[in-house]
Parts: sequence; C-alpha cells; structure tokens
Amino acid sequence: MLSLLSHSGLFITLGIFMVGALLSVAFSGKSTGKDSWVIAHVCGALGGFTGLGFALLTILDGTNTVLHVSSGIGIAPDILSLHIDGLAAFFVATISTVAIAASIFGITYYDHYLGVYRLGSFGFFYNIFLASMLLVVSSNNGFLFLLAWEMMAVASYFLVIFERKEEKNISAGTLYLLISQLGAAFLFGAFLILYKYTNSWDFDVIRTFSGGIPFAVQNTVLALALVGLASKAGVIPLHIWLPEAHPAAPSHVSALMSGVMIKTAIFMIIRFFIDLFPTPHPAWGLLILTLGAISSLFGILYALSERDIKRLLAYSSVENIGIILMGLGAAITFFSFGATPLGVIALVAALYHTVNHALFKSLLFLGAGSVVHATGTRNMETYGGLMRVMPWTAGFFLIGAVSISGLPPFNGFVSEWFTFQSLIAGIAGMPVIGKIIFILAASSLAFTGGLAAATFVKAFGTTFLARPRHAHAHVHESDLTMRLGMGILAALTVTSGLAAGTIAPALADIVATLRRISGGPITLAQPTQVINLGHFSSLSMPGVFLALALGAIVIVAFASVMSRDRKVVISRTWDCGVPLTPRMEITATGFSRSLIVIFHGLLRPTTQTDVEYHDDTIRYFTKTKSVHLSLPNLYYRYIYQPVIDLIAHGAHRARRIQTGNLNTYLLYMFLTLLILLYWTLK
Repeated sequence: MLSLLSHSGLFITLGIFMVGALLSVAFSGKSTGKDSWVIAHVCGALGGFTGLGFALLTILDGTNTVLHVSSGIGIAPDILSLHIDGLAAFFVATISTVAIAASIFGITYYDHYLGVYRLGSFGFFYNIFLASMLLVVSSNNGFLFLLAWEMMAVASYFLVIFERKEEKNISAGTLYLLISQLGAAFLFGAFLILYKYTNSWDFDVIRTFSGGIPFAVQNTVLALALVGLASKAGVIPLHIWLPEAHPAAPSHVSALMSGVMIKTAIFMIIRFFIDLFPTPHPAWGLLILTLGAISSLFGILYALSERDIKRLLAYSSVENIGIILMGLGAAITFFSFGATPLGVIALVAALYHTVNHALFKSLLFLGAGSVVHATGTRNMETYGGLMRVMPWTAGFFLIGAVSISGLPPFNGFVSEWFTFQSLIAGIAGMPVIGKIIFILAASSLAFTGGLAAATFVKAFGTTFLARPRHAHAHVHESDLTMRLGMGILAALTVTSGLAAGTIAPALADIVATLRRISGGPITLAQPTQVINLGHFSSLSMPGVFLALALGAIVIVAFASVMSRDRKVVISRTWDCGVPLTPRMEITATGFSRSLIVIFHGLLRPTTQTDVEYHDDTIRYFTKTKSVHLSLPNLYYRYIYQPVIDLIAHGAHRARRIQTGNLNTYLLYMFLTLLILLYWTLK
C-alpha cells in the first residue's frame, strides 16, 4: 500500500477529487441536495489524507515523482508533465492538510444553505478547486500550469459567488475574476517569451537554457511573472480583491483560499526566482523584500480597523503574505550575492511561515465561520460573551490568535524568529543600499508583530469576552465535525511550534536539494533539540516551552501565597449606582480608533458622529451617541480609478473608427493582414 501511495498517490488523490465532483452532480437532485454536500466534503477529506500521505512519503524518501505523457499537440507535446520534488511535495502536504480540516468542518456546515442554493454545484466546484491547486504545484509544464491556474481561478470564483442572492458577493466575485485574469495575462506573456527563447514549455528545458536568455529578456520575464503572481498572492497594491472575495465565500472555502490558494503564488515565485532563474539580479530580491515590508505593515493596519471578522482575517492574510515575501526576498538577495548559507536560512523562514500561516489562518477562518454560523452576522460589534456558549470555538480561536500574533511557544513565533534572523544577517552583510532596505524591513516586521497582537486582542476580546452586546437567538456551540476540523488545525498549530527542531532541518534539506547543494547552515543538537543557524544564532523550542511553563508556575504559586489569607468577595461591578450594561463595553471600533488616529496620515480615516438628545431645546444631556469610523479605498481612488478613466476615455475616442461603412471595415482587415504577414516573415 505504501509503495502504491509513493508512486501513484498524486493520481489517486486527483481521482478522489474528480469522483467527489461527479458524485456531487449526480446526487444534486436528491431531496435537498444534502447528500451531495456530504459526499463532496467526505471526498475532499479522503483526497486530503491521500495527498498528505503521498507528500510525506516523498519528503521522507527524498525522491522525485516525474511523469511525461505525450499529448500529440505540436506546440505542447508534453503538456501532461508532472514533477513532484521536495518543494512541490511540501506544498502538496500543506494544501492537503488544510483540505482535510476544511472538508471535515464543512460536512455539517450546510444548515443555512438548504433549500436556498444548489448544494450539488458547490460540491462540484469545491472538489475541482482542491484538484486544481494540486495540479498547479505539481505541473512541470508551463501550458499545463496555466490551464490548472485558470481552473483554480474559475472554480474558486463560483465558490465565492455561491451565496449569489447577496449582490455584494457577485461584485466581489467579479472583482476577483478580473484581477485573476489580469494576473493570468501577465503569466501567459512570461511563458510565451520563455517559449520563444527555449522552444519549450517544459520547466526542465527552461531551467537548462534560462542562462542563455538575454539579460533584458530575463528581467522582462521576471517582471511579468512577479506582477501575475503578486495579484494572486494579494500583495499591495494588487490586493483589492482579497478583502472582498475571501469574506464572501463560505467560511471553510475562505480558509482554503486564504490558507493555501494564495500560497500557490508563493510556490511559483520560488520556482521563477530561485529554481528556473537561480541567479537573478539582487535588485529583484530587494524589490520583493520591500513589497513584503509594505504589505505586512499596511495589511495589519487595515485589519486593525475592521469590524467585519472575516474581512479582518482577509487583511491579515495580506500581512502574512508580506512576512513570507520578506523571507523570500532576503533569500533571493543572498543567493544573488553568493551568500548561500544565509539564503537557505531565509528561504526556510519563508517556507516555515507559509505552512504556519496555512494552519493558524485556516483555524481562525473556521473559528470565524463557527461564530457566523451561530450568530448569523460577521459584525464584531454585535458579538460579546460568546465564550460562555461556544467554549470550544473560543479555545480554538484563542490558539490561532496567539499563534498569528507571533507569541511563543506557538508556530508563528518560530517562523517570525527565523525571518528576523535572516533580516539581521542581511543588515550585517549587505552593501549600503541593502543594509537600509533590510533595516526598514526588520523594523516593519517588528512593528507588524505588535499591531498583530493588538488586532487579535480586539478580535478575540470583542467576540468572546465580556457580555453579549446583542441577543442572538439560538446561539450554540458548533457541531462535532466543525469542532473536529478546528481541533485538527489547533493541534497542528501547537505541534508545529514545539516540533521546530524536526521541521526546520527538513525544510533546510528541501532548500538544499532545490539549490543543488550538500548540507546546510541549519543543524540540530540532540537530544536538546537546539536549532543552530550557522554560528550566529540558536533556538530551543522545548527550552522556551519549559521556561514559559516554569514562569507560569512561579507566578501562580506566588499569587497563591500572597492571597492565601485574603477573603475573596464576588459582587456586582460598581458603576456609580448606574446598572452596568453591554453598551458600556468597548467596541471593536473604539479599541482600534486611537491606533488608527496615530496612522492618520497613511490611512486617511473618515469619522461620522451621530448624536441624539433627550430634548432639542437643551443640548447638554445626550440620549445616544454613535461614532462611525471608516477607511477610504485609497488604492482604488488613486491607482485603479485613474486607469479605468483612461481606458474609458480611450474607448470613447476609439469609437470613431466605427463608421458603419463595410468598405472601411474591409480595409481594416486588409491592413491587419498585411501587418501580420510582415511580422511573420520578418
């Protein structure tokens, strides 16, 4: 069985997903469509288990799986070309893990869809979406990659607009599809240029002949690829679709999109800038590092300002993509300067944060989905006190919130520590311009960590603590399968932090194989599990855990000794004789307002205050007062709207060629034919 899985696991996994898609359609006409929903998610979970097993065996064995099947198409004879190396297997494992948890969570996540939407169509696109993500990271052919990339975009589009009775979901899906097609056009251009100079779509051929491509052409290809991939990853300013589309999708789909779909772009950035073109100009690494620093800082600032819990998490994904890009940009810079050991450390940091973010962000989206499922709203201003009725969800969400804040001993701390070490090394070893950019990136990462902690204190506190702000009828804990899906991710979030001594060297081996080097700068001291980064830094997560546990024990013991003779009295909170009500609690807007005011120059917030008085003639005693804080979409206003206006103006001017005269149109066709003939024969 293990032998079959190691050689054919990918095809078995893809087959399970295709069976799930077809069965979803076959059972869609049965009663309410509940059967098709359950079958789709069961197949999603089974495919995830198979894919995870296949990927882990590939990583442990250190072998590559390669398949070439001739298509008979002249321009792309080897279109069905798959290659699973260590890097691809890592991403297959990450996608499969989140697919397992999301699918288990989604098995009973259908109550509010029954009788309203066609569940069979959802199951079809859900399984196609999972299959397409695996095809994207396993493709060894540009043509197949583009097909899988488009399949992933179209399938996820239909999942985003699944709740199509909400008009804003349709507009969010349309925006997502437009940005996706824009990115795909840039990627298509990059591969067309590569085909012109290598006469092949195959990645192995491109890798072999990439060094002979003229320098200017290489930079053109990398520029096109970076724009196309950054649009999918949600890098600022190409992120505008992400906070719209991710909240619109069902919550377990949001977990997949935010947790792993946007990481397929990270995978291809690594392929282009480290694998296919192993020695790009250092400016590319510094550019990616800068984009990462900007995305991380602005992403968390926008997350901090949000009242919609799913939009908050979506903006937080922009932040975490920025952190990954900082590690990736540092790695490209180091490799370009020949500092291979530091490049390995930086790329390990990027990969580690990739899987960590997939785990804790998917956990947070599932937790948010559990809350939305119970309350029927995404507005955090209406939450409060949910821990009393949803203790499991609260506990799982807390684990995700602590992890994403980068606090030890959870996984977010480890990968951010790796990223800090690589940035500090860059400050010490780069030329002057590089030093400045690395200093700014390290400052951005430090600042982002503090703001992330504030953001998720707000998210957890306003959602689960204090008293309920509104009476949500029939609020209850999630079903068993929903709790199980969250529990799997919560356990992995904790484990991937404590097991850093096992994970980091394994990632270093993957990077070493990718760069075709032997050994690496990351070593592990047994049995203390101390991770050594060359000769300049080390970390022991078991030691960190023991130190934290010992500190907690000392604090509890000290507090117990100091208070043993004191009498504890529990009574109502004194509020000057006025009954304490939920209206006195701090709101999500109030919590973040002071920080937003500090960054007023960057965010340009707008404030609207509405006041109602008891008596119009005496304006001293207010009856109600509400403050509405909002942030304008500066990117749309200053980047996208001018481009849209320019295109509209050009289209209006171009209408003049529409004369309505058939002879004129024939002349246009004749001139076009002459131009094409000249270009072909040139």
